[in-house]
Formats: sequence, C-alpha cells, structure tokens
Amino acid sequence: MSRKDPNQGKNEPRGKLDILHEGELDAQRRFGVEGFWNESSLSGMFSNTISKGLADYIERLPFFFIATANGRGECDCSFRGREFNVSGEPYPLLKVLDPNTLVFPDYRGNNLFNSLGNLLVNPQIGMLFIDFERRARVRINGTVEIIEDSSLYSGIWPQAQRYVQVAPIQVYGNCNARIPKMVLFPPTDSFFQDE
Repeated sequence: MSRKDPNQGKNEPRGKLDILHEGELDAQRRFGVEGFWNESSLSGMFSNTISKGLADYIERLPFFFIATANGRGECDCSFRGREFNVSGEPYPLLKVLDPNTLVFPDYRGNNLFNSLGNLLVNPQIGMLFIDFERRARVRINGTVEIIEDSSLYSGIWPQAQRYVQVAPIQVYGNCNARIPKMVLFPPTDSFFQDE
C-alpha cells in the first residue's frame, strides 16, 4: 500500500496500485510473476484495521519484532518483549486501543535509541509477530507517534519510559512456510535478573 494518511479512504475499495508500491510491482515484473496477484486477492489479504480477533491474538504473544529506517533509508530491526512484575507475572505486550490504533511500551535499554531515533525522523514502522508454537505470523505496517508522557499508560506498564502508538496502514497474515515449530518455556527466577 502506498504510504499515505491511514485514515484517508478507509472504506473505499483499494486497487492494486494502492496496496503494492512501485518497487513491489517492478520486482514482480522483473522476477517473472507479474499478474500473479489480482486486485481481489490483494484486497482480501490486506486490511488497514486490526480486527478484534487479531487484537486478542497479538496481545497474548510474548514478543514481536519492529523494523524502522532513518531519514536516509538505513534500516534497523529490533526485538520487543514483555517486562514482568515482582511476582513474575507479565505485563501486556501491547494494547490494541481500537481497530485503528495500537500502543506498546518503550522500556529502558542501551540508550542508543536506534528505533526511536529512526521513528523521530521517519515515522514508518514494520511490526512482525511470529507465533512459533502455532507456526503463524502477522505483519502490521503503519505510522507512529511517540508518546513521551510516561504516566499516560502507567497503570498498564509501570516500568515504561514512553510509548509508541501505531496507526496501521497494512495488516496482513503470512503463510507458515519455513517457520520452525518451537515451544517457549516459562521464565525461571534467573530470567528476572539483569545480566
């Protein structure tokens, strides 16, 4: 989908050129699969909102990955996981506030601010959710706003320093090809100690 205002044309039918950008279309031509995707298939695959079922699903996951890029287009990928309270209970990974908005906490890190620094100059984000136990993945691409008021969601994430609010532009699932089946183990006491 072209990178445009996420609220523009929410209920309008989308054409192939609105879903795929010129680079994707050029790659399809170059690599011999032009015409593989028709507008109906693409429109059925992509959404620009988060359904209730998807919201419940991604909120239960223990981690996701984000991709950002700086103003020169140089990319960075980062892991985002849960924090735990003193009893070992996890705080929510993220919250879907409504079909057009999700928010996740930003915790103390190495103070390089690779991701947030990128988002300050280029507010585009790619989010990849992989469920290794069920061998499923979902992508959410969108635009962000960094919320610096640490008290805004402190009832949900008391250890967060700030929050990243995402307005989805593309929401879609992927097939499970090449996703290894893995089982996650519950954290032990040593897990909660900083290294």
